[in-house]
Amino acid sequence: MVTTVGSGTHTFEAVEDWAKVPPGWSAPMAAVAVDSQDRVYGFNRGEHPVIVFDKNGEYLYSWGDGIFAFPHAIRVDPQDNIWIVDRNHGQVFKFTTRGELLMTIGAKGYRSDTGADNTAIDSRNSYKQVTHPGGPFNLPTDVAVIESGDIFIADGYANCRVHRFSPDGKHLYSWGQPGSGPGQFMLPHGIWVDSRGRVLIADRENDRVQVFAQSGEFIAQWPTKLIGPATFCVDSDDTVYVPEHNSGNFSVLTLDGELLARWGSEKSRTCHGVAGDSEGNVYFVQPVSSEGSKGRRIVKHVRKV
Repeated sequence: MVTTVGSGTHTFEAVEDWAKVPPGWSAPMAAVAVDSQDRVYGFNRGEHPVIVFDKNGEYLYSWGDGIFAFPHAIRVDPQDNIWIVDRNHGQVFKFTTRGELLMTIGAKGYRSDTGADNTAIDSRNSYKQVTHPGGPFNLPTDVAVIESGDIFIADGYANCRVHRFSPDGKHLYSWGQPGSGPGQFMLPHGIWVDSRGRVLIADRENDRVQVFAQSGEFIAQWPTKLIGPATFCVDSDDTVYVPEHNSGNFSVLTLDGELLARWGSEKSRTCHGVAGDSEGNVYFVQPVSSEGSKGRRIVKHVRKV
């Protein structure tokens, strides 16, 4: 199914059945990433966690079977390393494009003291229990890696922190407090370091994006309200794409948070991931059925204007 979405110079054809998952595979997607060769990596909560497609949606290969507890985020760094966040294991991994493990950050199953109930199996509301910041990690959410190799990790479901690590995985410092003021978070869910070197944080349950220096100093809050922003993708023109998890909207903005285009509906609530390719196309992880997050798939948005 193909539908036209967006407006003006940000108009796309959304191709819902783009990803050709092998027959018989259950692959409810959590996140998506694109490497320098325009290979598309779908990170999912099925038996084959990382499924790699070509730009036409044809299956190439998969990896990661039996490794992850709760797939949450996948990113590609400037050297085409694949970075993965496993929320429930509380770990961040660095892999090659073929799934060879290069580095692990975090102790499997460890949850820091933040006031949240660390015995809870259902962690969806743990962010409401956070009374104070904790160290790495308590259910981390996303990762960003900059040209120097430094690593920024959003630690959100049962914490309120952003952690910075050196290229070899040494913890350098953290920032963030629980709350809704500047520099405070209620589920920091997505992270991106933009072309100006600023750290963008999708402060999901505060319905906003906050902007920081890499030192953790608060710079600004975007003027556009976003209902549960999940994460970011910023293209080569500094255009920002944000799936709004709690509204089902997909928003296109400037680096200063000015709204350029928006589309979506309740049908797409729990939209969760986004990535872009070299041709200006955008891939969103979104539900396309009544199954909600259990029915998420990668939808390719082909740039028309």
